[in-house]
Amino acid sequence: MKKSTTRRVMGLAVALLPLSLLAVTSPSGASSRLNVNVVGYSVVSSAFTALEKGFQATHAGNGITFTNSFGASTTQAEDVVAGEPADVTVFSDVPDLNLLVGAGLVSKNWADYGAGSAVNGFVTDSVVVIVTRAGNPLGITGWNSLTNSGVQIVTPDPISSGSARWNLLAAYQSQIQQGKTAAQATSFVNSLVANVVSEPSSGSKALTTFESGTGNVLLAYESDALNAKAAGQAISIVDPAQNTLIQNPAALTSSGLTSPAAVAFYDYLFSRAGQAVWVSQNFRGTIPYVKTLKAGVFYAPTRLATVSSLGGWGKVTAKFFSPTGIVTKIENAHGYTS
Repeated sequence: MKKSTTRRVMGLAVALLPLSLLAVTSPSGASSRLNVNVVGYSVVSSAFTALEKGFQATHAGNGITFTNSFGASTTQAEDVVAGEPADVTVFSDVPDLNLLVGAGLVSKNWADYGAGSAVNGFVTDSVVVIVTRAGNPLGITGWNSLTNSGVQIVTPDPISSGSARWNLLAAYQSQIQQGKTAAQATSFVNSLVANVVSEPSSGSKALTTFESGTGNVLLAYESDALNAKAAGQAISIVDPAQNTLIQNPAALTSSGLTSPAAVAFYDYLFSRAGQAVWVSQNFRGTIPYVKTLKAGVFYAPTRLATVSSLGGWGKVTAKFFSPTGIVTKIENAHGYTS
C-alpha cells in the first residue's frame, strides 16, 4: 500500500524560535523537536494540510515543520507499532489506536490528556453516507436499497480500513434501528456484501476507485463525499435515516508527549481555531463551539447509534470484527478476506 508522505518546511530563522522548542533529537526519530511526525488515516490527509498551515500561522506554530504519513487506518497503526516515527496520531477508530496502547507507545489514559480531555480524545465526528452517480439513477433512498438487483457497491476492506468497519457496522445497526432482529440484520449485511464489487484498502482509495468508474454506489465518510462534491465530482449524496456516529480518536505518542511542538499542535487540533478548520473540511467538530457551524450542511439522522450505546469497542469488535465476528464471517464467505 502506498502512503502519501509530505514534508513542509517554514523558511524562518531558527534563532527566532522559542528556546523551549530547541531541544535534542526526539525518540521518534525526528531530526529536531521543531518537526512533528503526524500519522493518520487516509481521509484526514487534506484536512491536515489546512490544519498545519493554520497552526504554523500561530505564535506556537512559528517555525514548526511536519512529516506526514496517511493511509489505511489499521495499516498505519501497525506501521507505527513496527517503528514508523509518530508524535501525533489520528485514527479512524479506537481499536486502531489501541494497537499503539498495547505496544506501550500511547498511554492507556490517552483520552484524558490536554485539550482533548474535554471531548474524550475524539477530535472529529462524522457519519456514513451513500454516494451515487449524479442524479441518483438507481433511485437509492437509504440502506434498504443497497441489496437491490443491479447495485454495485464500493466500500473499503475492513481488515485494513476503519472506514469499512464503520460502514458495515452502520449497515447492521440500520436494520436494528428499523426494528429488525439480529438474524435479519446479519442477513441484510450478507446481501449488501454480495453486491460489493470492490474493496480498496482505505476510504480515500475507495473514493478514487468509485470516481474512476467502478461501481454505482459508494459507502463513504460524509466528509469525503462532501469534499468530492465540492471539488466538482459528478455524484449525488444520499443521507440515510439511520446511522452510527463515527468518532475519530487523536492521541500523542510517548515521543509526542516529550515534544513541546507536538503537544502544542495536538492542543491546536482541539482548539476553537483548529476545530473550525476541521469543520471547513466537512468533519463534524467535537467541541460545543463548532457544533452549530455549517447548520444545514450536516444532516441529522432520524436514528443515531453510538459505539458506547452498543456496549463499547470491546463488545463491538468481538461481535463484528473478531475472527468469529459477524462481518468477518460474511466477508470470508464472499471471498474478500482470508
